[in-house]
Amino acid sequence: MIHIRFIAADESAQDIQTNPGHSLMKAAVDAGVRGIEADCGGTLTCATCHVMLDAETAARFPAAVQDERDMLDFAAAPVDSGSRLSCQLMLTPEMDGLVVRLPARQY
Repeated sequence: MIHIRFIAADESAQDIQTNPGHSLMKAAVDAGVRGIEADCGGTLTCATCHVMLDAETAARFPAAVQDERDMLDFAAAPVDSGSRLSCQLMLTPEMDGLVVRLPARQY
């Protein structure tokens, strides 16, 4: 089981548990995490699953591909060096203990 903490822009936290083998976005949606809209369902055609990762957490995932970087241009909230689309972040057992920040808005 993987434990993940989502921290909203207002600093409130929501902890979830999930199994490895699917995306961070799917885990968030399945757990009802507020702040992950996921309008496209994970097909990399929107930016409503935008999350921010600190450098240490970001290093645990493969680098973003060009399509993901391009789609982040459409994110409603400002992006930074740790911005990723959670639909592109696949969870493995090594991801236990992730801390993920959510933007103030997805629209």
